[in-house]
Amino acid sequence: MRLLLVLLVVLAGVWLWRSNRQARSEFAPKKPEPSPQTLEMVGCRLCSVHVALVDAVQGKKGLYCCFDHRQQAEP
Repeated sequence: MRLLLVLLVVLAGVWLWRSNRQARSEFAPKKPEPSPQTLEMVGCRLCSVHVALVDAVQGKKGLYCCFDHRQQAEP
C-alpha cells in the first residue's frame, strides 16, 4: 500500500512539473519569424512570362526569360 501511495505522489509531482513547464512556454515571448525576401519580377519582351530580375537575360531591346527568346527577338 505504501508503494502505491509513493507512486501516486511521484506521478502527481511529475504531472504538476510538466504542466507548469508548458504554461510558462505559452507566455514566453516568441521570436518573430523572418519575412521572406521579395524578388523583383520582370516580363519577357517576347512571351510576357514573368521571371525574377536576377534570372532574366539582358538583351539590346530589353529583358527576356531565356537565351532562346533573346535570339528570336534580336537576330
